[in-house]
Amino acid sequence: MALTQRLQMRQSQALVMTPQLMQAIKLLQLSNLDLAAYVEGELEKNPLLERAAEGEPGVIDGAAEPVVQEFGSDRDVSAQDVTGEGVAIDRIDESLETSRSAIEERLGTDLENEFPDAAGQAARASAEGPSAPSDWSSVGNGGRESGDYNLEAFVTATPTLADHLAEQLSLAIADPVRRMIGQYLIDMVDEAGYLIGDLAGVAEKLGAPQAEVEAVLGIVQGFDPPGVCARNLTECLAIQLKERNRFDPAMAALVGRLDLLAKRDLAGLRRVCGVGDEDLAEMITEIRNLNPKPGLAFGSTTVQPIVPDVYVRPGPDGGFIVELNSDTLPKILVNQRYHAELSKNARADSAKSYLAENLQSATWLMRALDQRAKTILKVAMEIVKQQDGFFVHGVQHLRPLNLKTIADAISMHESTVSRVTANKYVATNRGIFELKYFFTSSIASSDGGDAHSAEAVRDRIKHLIEAESASDVLSDDTIVERLRECGIDIARRTVAKYREAMRIPSSVQRRRDKLAMAQ
Repeated sequence: MALTQRLQMRQSQALVMTPQLMQAIKLLQLSNLDLAAYVEGELEKNPLLERAAEGEPGVIDGAAEPVVQEFGSDRDVSAQDVTGEGVAIDRIDESLETSRSAIEERLGTDLENEFPDAAGQAARASAEGPSAPSDWSSVGNGGRESGDYNLEAFVTATPTLADHLAEQLSLAIADPVRRMIGQYLIDMVDEAGYLIGDLAGVAEKLGAPQAEVEAVLGIVQGFDPPGVCARNLTECLAIQLKERNRFDPAMAALVGRLDLLAKRDLAGLRRVCGVGDEDLAEMITEIRNLNPKPGLAFGSTTVQPIVPDVYVRPGPDGGFIVELNSDTLPKILVNQRYHAELSKNARADSAKSYLAENLQSATWLMRALDQRAKTILKVAMEIVKQQDGFFVHGVQHLRPLNLKTIADAISMHESTVSRVTANKYVATNRGIFELKYFFTSSIASSDGGDAHSAEAVRDRIKHLIEAESASDVLSDDTIVERLRECGIDIARRTVAKYREAMRIPSSVQRRRDKLAMAQ
């Protein structure tokens, strides 16, 4: 077979992941906090990007489409907006005149003038009478120009647990070596008040005997709050009981077997502690009154609140109004005037290429932000349309829903819907929920009707268990029977899985808890 060369033309279609498409996909799955951080980085890198003016809305209230002036506006920026410092620079240049005449004119006196001595000034002040108050008399000591007492000048920062322990350490230990060991141990205490780390490792790192480290730890464990610097829960409770002078042998045995207390094995605790039912109940009550995390009294790490991306509120006609949260939409503009000025002065090819790349990057970023906002709003509107029963009646009317249903309704791919619903939250009249909350699996109906949502079934199981009494605790089999009476066909293992996911103990454990509370 002979080998020949020939020229062919072939036409085909293929999906190419361009950098712009990859950027749009990346922005789509970011949360509002990650998006803000990403935009901040782009503002620092790209000189053609700038923030929009304050007060410009990102979404018109009640509108179905987001306003994209912040993303795609082409309004010109004045020269003052571009430079931002032109007027200030001129003023500084004028004020920095260093000639003798200029200095004397600003000071209002000749440079040869001498200030009078303190004695002469005091004598002249006494002769002229009381002087007028100085312009600075109201500054300092918490004063204000209006004469009001400034309490904000005396506000101090909230003391932390480490600061509180360090103050006690300086009073309790005078030896500098032991004080250094104590400070090192304090630095190892977490926000709950527990000591993280091994004493052997501390002794090796500090070059001190382990007995010395343990002795310092014993002193630090006596600090306020009681139970601080403990290495585990048992030691924390024991320190607090010793502080109350209640750490007797029976109580020590009870603290040593907290696993039996967690299982509500009262018979095993009676055997271990060697006490009767009444004494055991009093000991358990005293254990419950202790603080398992004493360090939290001094505050903990600030939890970032959830900022919803979408608002859903009832409309006047009985429907629902869906709108984007304008506070989470980055407001940026392309400074076309600045780009035009730089392009006129650009001579080198590298400078022209740099400006072109930045302009293209800024334009694509705004388009991606615009498309992201529209996509989130479109998906949220379809979710509200599909789950209208939830917004009207509650979680028991939540319908089974999957990504394909939403994707087919809005003519998008399932992966796009998945990225949109990731790390996005919606504020409704029933609380704040993640968009993925509305996607639940279906459970068949026993009477051949519509399928039930798994989340609605979980809610039914929770209400059944909350309504049970101590004399009639529902087992998993009984819950299955109750649900089948309501038309829900569900297996026992599924009920157990849902119950464990909601951290609800078994029927045996719940019966013990209810009997203990009744006593």
